[in-house]
Amino acid sequence: MKYLNEFRQKELVDKLAKGIGHLMADIDRKVTLMEVCGTHTMAAFRYGIKDLLPHNLHLLSGPGCPVCVTANDYLDRAIAYARKEGVIVVTFGDMVKVPGSSSSLAEEASNGAEIRVVYSSLEALKIAQENREKKVIFLGIGFETTAPTVASSILTAGEDKLSNYFVLSGHKIMPPIMRALAQDHELKIDGFICPGHVSSITGSKIYEFLSRDYGIPCVVAGFEPIDILQSIYLILSQIKSGQAKVENEYNRAVTWEGNLKAQTLMAEVFKPESSNWRGIGKIEQSGLKIKGKYESFDVEKRYPVSIEKSRENPGCICGDILRGLKTPLDCRLFRKVCHPSHPVGACMVSAEGTCAAYYKYSSA
Repeated sequence: MKYLNEFRQKELVDKLAKGIGHLMADIDRKVTLMEVCGTHTMAAFRYGIKDLLPHNLHLLSGPGCPVCVTANDYLDRAIAYARKEGVIVVTFGDMVKVPGSSSSLAEEASNGAEIRVVYSSLEALKIAQENREKKVIFLGIGFETTAPTVASSILTAGEDKLSNYFVLSGHKIMPPIMRALAQDHELKIDGFICPGHVSSITGSKIYEFLSRDYGIPCVVAGFEPIDILQSIYLILSQIKSGQAKVENEYNRAVTWEGNLKAQTLMAEVFKPESSNWRGIGKIEQSGLKIKGKYESFDVEKRYPVSIEKSRENPGCICGDILRGLKTPLDCRLFRKVCHPSHPVGACMVSAEGTCAAYYKYSSA
């Protein structure tokens, strides 16, 4: 239980909470921090972190849930492929129930489409090896955490001459969306709690521009109660001192440079491109496209499909929630029409979604 129980000790939690209170008394103004990671969102609710914070210190949930930020045009394309004969669509489980413009992968499966749920791209490769007469399309979503594994699967498929394995790339990267949040005039973010999983791949260096160019303190955080509280304490200390920088609270898993091998894999297979974020729109250089060298595994290049005009449910405010402008409590559908057994938007589907966290843990 090393690195688990020692980060949940009540005495340390109480000490950090008091320290945060003292810092906020010195700062003496409203402070807004954003966690840009779905796992941090769930952890903050699960451990009651918000209840330990002073009334003028606010935590916002940002666009850190990969399923939530995947826009409907991607989902509609995946659904279009699922409707084709001789196709197996392979995906992580959370994607299955996300509503597209007029259907979902779950609905297509009930109509006979072959949808397989996996936990890794290696499982998708195995499905392709066992079903060589069919096109196996893996839905590549996620941030820098999962992109290296998908890059590796493409390289492995090439080495094994696996000609029926394809990827529909919807990968996104963190720096461009964080820059967009820093530049958003409707938001006033005083500090970022930076994602631990992503940072284990990229290193904490990728956030340097936020402190340098925008004066926003950044702390990479782990996922236990003491991790999160310590990160908040470090950010407030920076705010009090007036000196913004990047700090790494999660140094048991994250370094400044990151995982260089994983970064090399991503750079070999993918290149940056503009990407559409749910409710936010297109952000330049925020997605990952398969390079021409490996385009034989890019299903959009090999077998393009036409899709309907994508649209969002007009009552769903998932986009504003992902930007930190609103919370699920502002949504007229929340807990009424939209709930886990009948999700209207992606933020209610994913285990890392803000709406799912509010539904499970908030009594408001």
